[in-house]
Amino acid sequence: MSVDIHKEKILVLDFGSQYTQLIARRVRECRVYCEIQPFNIRLEKIERFNPKGIILSGGPSSVYSEKAPNCSLDIFKLDIPILGICYGMQFMAHLLGGQVKGSSRGEYGQTKLRIDDFTDLFAGFENNTSIDVWMSHGDKIQTMPPGFTSIAHSENSPIAAIKDKESRVFGIQFHPEVAHTPRGMEILKNFLYHICKCLPNWTMESFIENSIDEIRREIKNKKVICALSGGVDSSVVAALLHRAIGDQLVCVFVNNGLLRKNEAEEVRAVFGRNYKMNLHYIDAENSFLQKLKGVTDPELKRKIIGNEFIYLFEKEAEDIGEVEYLAQGTLYPDVIESVSFKGPSATIKSHHNVGGLPEKMNLKLIEPLRELFKDEVRIAGSELGLPDEIINRQPFPGPGLAVRILGEITKERLSILREADAIVSKEIRKTAFYSRIWQSFAVLLPVKTVGVMGDERTYENVIALRVVQSLDGMTADWVKLPYELLGRLANRIINEVKGVNRVVYDISSKPPSTIEWE
Repeated sequence: MSVDIHKEKILVLDFGSQYTQLIARRVRECRVYCEIQPFNIRLEKIERFNPKGIILSGGPSSVYSEKAPNCSLDIFKLDIPILGICYGMQFMAHLLGGQVKGSSRGEYGQTKLRIDDFTDLFAGFENNTSIDVWMSHGDKIQTMPPGFTSIAHSENSPIAAIKDKESRVFGIQFHPEVAHTPRGMEILKNFLYHICKCLPNWTMESFIENSIDEIRREIKNKKVICALSGGVDSSVVAALLHRAIGDQLVCVFVNNGLLRKNEAEEVRAVFGRNYKMNLHYIDAENSFLQKLKGVTDPELKRKIIGNEFIYLFEKEAEDIGEVEYLAQGTLYPDVIESVSFKGPSATIKSHHNVGGLPEKMNLKLIEPLRELFKDEVRIAGSELGLPDEIINRQPFPGPGLAVRILGEITKERLSILREADAIVSKEIRKTAFYSRIWQSFAVLLPVKTVGVMGDERTYENVIALRVVQSLDGMTADWVKLPYELLGRLANRIINEVKGVNRVVYDISSKPPSTIEWE
């Protein structure tokens, strides 16, 4: 019997914090389902969602700023627990009649929090009257709203945590979701389990069971084509759908000419022969490259590639007959970044799985993973019996090498990047780094530099190396590879890839940069 995994759920309202997605991840790690919505979501939509609790995220604004994000006072009349974090706490205090003021002395980084009340949020902390927390704020609460009491303080914040137990509304000035608050998960669990009374029933086993039931109810006896790339996301979608509907699934692999070295052959071997799935192979390299000729704008590249994929899938569906659905591996971060759930922030970029789709399609979309983060997808893949070599593959963008070639895409430039990327993959796999990092790849830059090779002047291309560590792709940091490994990568690329005379290493984090260059 399936469990209703969406009965116990939390709503995160996003006020623009860089940590909003991390809050959602931490809630999911507590095995409670949650979703992120913008701060200005309509009250009726909140009521339809029917959360057992609401978390107000942090944000970069001051509550007194002219463009400060705000939500309706009516959310405090819903009679459900609310937790405000950082800006969320200040906004809550301001909205409910307290006073927030700017401070001449901000509070940033690791801070000692002194606990004054060992119930509710701080239950179980009796043996630690002070804990390390991560602060990041300039404003602070001067006067609490009526009915609230202070439950913790720091050297620079006399009111660092507050509560109104009667209305079950709480606020904390620090960030419990970050690793720099070591006991932050305990605080979140107190809010989720003891205050919101949530049950921890969000598991991959229950997710798969529920998804199979939903897929069967939706699909009935119709056929589905799955956009299979061989990456983690599409592979898990294929495995999930195959378990749910068996031979009603047709996997379609499109070679768009933008794949990594030998990738087309490997995918056909794994899924066509080893897993006995019904796999259709389409060689569309010339079609994609013709449509991308002369295009340099990254958003236009994505739109062109997305539209061409859909055209080919719809044509294939017509040839197969009785196909009504297209399945693809859209994930929750794709949805968040593409539709700009992030409160006042702008859309970062459209993703191939979301933003590249045409407005009108003949096929209905089915996206069974759109509620999951990447690490949750890997767990689901393991539950479905996929091998480690697929589950642990690094993420590869839907538009492929098109967004790793800055500027125009040509066969010559694709060949240069493929060879360089193959060297990166091979060398990183030889080390212990591959299993510990999120992505490692090469980028072909739209510049040429002067070099000397064999006593002759050269004027050739530049390859940038990008190696990052991340939990879910929403934030990332560059990996400090050993100089010896960096040197080996550079030497091999310059010596073995014709047309390259310089290699550079990207040491920017996300934010402010993105992982991919386009």
